[in-house]
Formats: sequence, structure tokens, C-alpha cells
Amino acid sequence: MPASAAVLGKIPGLRWRILFLIFLATTINYIDRQTISLLFPVISRPGELNLTPLQYSRITSALLIAYMFSQSISGKFFDRFGARVGFTVSIIIWSFAAMGHAFITGFTSFAALSFLLGFGEAGNWPGSAKVIAEWFPVRERAFGMAVFNSGVAMGSVIAPPLIIALQFKFGWRATFLWAGALGFPWLVAWLATYRPPAVHPRITKEELELIQEGRQGSAGRVPPLMELLKHRQVWAIVLARFFVDPVWWLFVLWLPEYLTKARGLSLKQVGMWAWVPYLAASMGSLFGGWLAGRLISGGMTVNRARKTVIVIAACMTPAGLLAARAETTLSALAFISLVLFSFQMWVGNVQTLPSDFFPKEVVGSVAGLGGTGAAIGSMIFTLTTGWIVTHFSYAPVLTIAGLLAPVGTIVLFTLAGRIQRISLDGTSGPLNTTQVAPAAS
Repeated sequence: MPASAAVLGKIPGLRWRILFLIFLATTINYIDRQTISLLFPVISRPGELNLTPLQYSRITSALLIAYMFSQSISGKFFDRFGARVGFTVSIIIWSFAAMGHAFITGFTSFAALSFLLGFGEAGNWPGSAKVIAEWFPVRERAFGMAVFNSGVAMGSVIAPPLIIALQFKFGWRATFLWAGALGFPWLVAWLATYRPPAVHPRITKEELELIQEGRQGSAGRVPPLMELLKHRQVWAIVLARFFVDPVWWLFVLWLPEYLTKARGLSLKQVGMWAWVPYLAASMGSLFGGWLAGRLISGGMTVNRARKTVIVIAACMTPAGLLAARAETTLSALAFISLVLFSFQMWVGNVQTLPSDFFPKEVVGSVAGLGGTGAAIGSMIFTLTTGWIVTHFSYAPVLTIAGLLAPVGTIVLFTLAGRIQRISLDGTSGPLNTTQVAPAAS
């Protein structure tokens, strides 16, 4: 153990505790989000709220509209006030919004509270990207992003059995209350634990030096969003997320409805099987982060390592074409699992690009802009899904989803060019990935 770790109160490997906290926040985020899609087959029944798939697509679009606006606002908010305050505000908003769903009476109240939920939940993503940029050296960031991103899949794995069990025991209204309340114990732990690394009283000297490994340049200020949009690398991230994130949102918002309506599963069977694709997604997230880190540690440049992993992932997502034509439910779930495995492998590395390209002072803002692009594309896609499902079937939707990642990857590489650090005055240079011996943490 390093000498400084022996000092009373110092915590070796503190960055991993911080990472675990944002992993938990992401898990809670997705439990709250999945509660809507899992309970919709119950809520929509005659005798309850009697809602149609087309109305559901509009409700989820309200969530995505809020998500779209909040991503950019939240990114700027996190950059200005820091992750401690940013996460506090975000989780309070989304937790109260999630609990408020217990009191919905129809389409309007459902859409309004979904809007508020999306507005609060959106802050999790630029906030987490900022925390990873602050707490991890370049060579560990993809893995850090993968771990926090695996909370998406973990929440989606936990939600089906948990939410459906609560619904059968307590009813759907009480289930919203239970799910929404999960954020408040997390908030207590966050406020007790989090400080930026430079001022954290319990970080060791060795870990702080490791975190600062390879850091380059400082923005010195947080520029306005319009100034950031002058950089083609920002547009590369925004447009790539616009094209590819709808793949993820399709299954987050529509998988339970697809399994009940297109595959004939009961609500209990949905609870038994709907978690499987998200377990695959979690594995994809961790594998993508591990692989990028391994390639960089082996001497590959950040540019080549990130692009290698992104291309491999993009080449696997056309499994959605096979899901559209699967004859059995199990084979459809297997192909959907491969799609989500590859999507999380792809997005974990793409979400690392803001910290690869830009100084840490603007990482939250750039990540928020990327999330805005993701929300716009996903909103368009979910509205289109509602119309296509109402008039045709799920097959065209799954087919289109299978083609989006290759398209988004081509756009990303065409616009972004070489992955290297750029300064806001237009200069650029390769990322410093000099290896040092890992701290004993």
C-alpha cells in the first residue's frame, strides 16, 4: 500500500467508488424508465386508462422531447456547477416525476409526467461523462464509460422481474411509487461521497497522479454551445448518436409491447424473458470498454483503438434484420440480444469521444449535445414506430433498426476524422497515452 494510503481517512482506488455510484444512478435511471414500458400493457387496458399504441408513441415522444432539450441544458449545467450539484438536481427531478406516475388519470397527465421524467433523467449522461473525464486517465476512460453504461443494462435486467412482481403484489400505481423512491437513498450516498478529485479530502497522492496522467490543455472557460457547434467533431458525435441511438430506444420503449402483442407472451412471461437482451447489452458494454483499453495498453493509438471497436460493433447490429424474420420468440430474443450487445459496445466508445477530443471543462456540454442528437433521432423513430406498428407490423421497424449503426458509423468517421485532442482555438494533437505503472489501488 502506498505510504499516503496509510494516512487516516485516505481511500485507495477512490475513483472506483465514484464509478460505482454513477453505475448505481444509471441503474436506478433505467429501472424508473423501464417501469413505464413494462406497465403500459396493464395501464392501457380497458378499465384502466384504455390507451392505444399510437398514444403510447406520443407519450414516449414527450419523454424524448424533454430528453432532447435537457441533454444540452444539463451538460451546460454540469459544466458550470459541477457533478455534485448537477446529479443532485437531476435525480430529485426524475425521482419525483417517476413517483408522480402513480397518480396519472389519462393521456395528458401520463404525457406530462413522462416529459418531466425525461427532463430529469437526461442529466445522468452528460453528468456521468463529465465524472469519467474528471476521475479517469485516458487509457481507462472507455472502461469507465463501459461500467457506468452497464448500469443501463443492469437496470433493464432488474426491472422486468422486479416491476412485474410489484405490479402483481401491489398494483401499478404503488409500483411507480416504489420505483421512484429508489433515487433518494442514492442521493444521500452521493452527497456524502462525491467531491472533484483535485479537492477530495480522501484521495491518495498516487491516485491523483494517475488520474492526471496524459492530461492536456485546459479550456479555461466554458464556451457557449454555439461556439462548440463550430467544430466538426461535435457534429460527428451528434449525428452519429442521431442515427444509432434509436436502436436502443426502440427496445427500451417497445420490447414489452412487442413481446405481448407480436409474440403473444403474457405479462408474467415478459417478466421471465425481457431481461435477457439487456444482460447481453451489459456484457457488450463491458467488453467494448475492456477491448478498447486493452488495445490502447498494447500500444495501439486511441484513434485506431476506438475506431476498431466501433467498426466491429457496427458490423454486428444488422442482426436486427434476422430478428425481423425470426420464426420463434427465443430466436427473436437471441437476435435482439446480439443487437443490444453490439449497440452498447458501440455507444460506450462513442460516448468517450467528447473526452478524447475536448478539454474536461466542456465534456459535459459536448456529451449533452450528443445526447440531444440521440433524443431527436429516437423521438422521430418512436413516432414512426407507433404508426408502422398500427398500420403494418414490427418487421419493418426491426429491419430499419438493423441498418442504422453502419450508417451512423460512416457519418461519424467521415466528419470526425482522426480522433485526437483539439483545443477550442482550433489547434490539435495526438492524445497522450503514455503508460505508467498502475497505482496500487
